[in-house]
Amino acid sequence: MALLLNLGLYLQFLGKIFRRPEKGKVFRNNFITELENLGLNSIGIVVIISVFMGAVVALQVAYNTDNPLIPAYLVGYSTRQSMILEFSPTIIALILAGKIGSNIASEIGTMRVTEQIDALEVMGINAAGHLVLPKVIASLIVNPVLVVFSIFVGTIGGWIAITSSHLVSTHDFLTGIYLDYSNYDLIYALIKTVVFAFLITTISGFYGFYTQGGALEVGRSSTKAVVSASIMIIISNLILTQLLLI
Repeated sequence: MALLLNLGLYLQFLGKIFRRPEKGKVFRNNFITELENLGLNSIGIVVIISVFMGAVVALQVAYNTDNPLIPAYLVGYSTRQSMILEFSPTIIALILAGKIGSNIASEIGTMRVTEQIDALEVMGINAAGHLVLPKVIASLIVNPVLVVFSIFVGTIGGWIAITSSHLVSTHDFLTGIYLDYSNYDLIYALIKTVVFAFLITTISGFYGFYTQGGALEVGRSSTKAVVSASIMIIISNLILTQLLLI
C-alpha cells in the first residue's frame, strides 16, 4: 500500500515539475548553476572510476583468454564493448545516484524542514518546478557527456594496463577497439544514460520535497533517495536492454 501511495505521489510530483515553468532568466541562472554542480563537480570521480574500471576489465579479459587459439585483439574489443554497453552508463549512473542523488535530496529536504519551500509556495512560485526542473534538464544534458567521457577514459585505462603488463600489444588492442564498431551501441548507451539521469534527479527531488520532520528525517530521505534511485536504475537497465538489444 505504501508503494502505491509513493508511486501516486511521485507521479503527482512529476506533474508539478513540468506544470508551470519559471521565468526564463531565473531558470537560466538555476540551470547554469546546476550544470556546474551536477556536471563539472562530478568529472573527478568519473575519471578515477572509469580509468580503473577499464583497466580491470582489460586485465580480466586478457587473463581469462590466455589461449593461442583466441586472437589477442579480442581484449580490446571486449574492453570497448563492456565500457560502452554496461560499465560506463550503468556503473557511472549508480555512482552519480549516490553522489548527486543524496545531494539533491538533502538540499531540497533541508529547504522543506526549514520552511523555505512553504515560503516559495506562499509567494505563488511553483516550488517543484523552480527547484527540481533545472536539475533534471541539466542532468539530462551533462550525464551523457560524462558517460561518453567515461567510455573514452576507461578505454585509455584499459590500454595503459594491458600494455604496461605486456599482455597485449598496442597494435592488437587498437585493432580490437576498431573491430566491428556500431554506432547503435553508443546510441543504446546514451538512451540508458538519459533515462537514468531522469530517474536520479526526479526520485531524489521527490524524497527531498516530501521530507517531514527535522535534520534526522533529511538524512533518512537522502538514504531512501539513493536506494530507490539505484533500484530503479537496475530495473530500467534490464527493461531497456530487453527493448533495445533484442
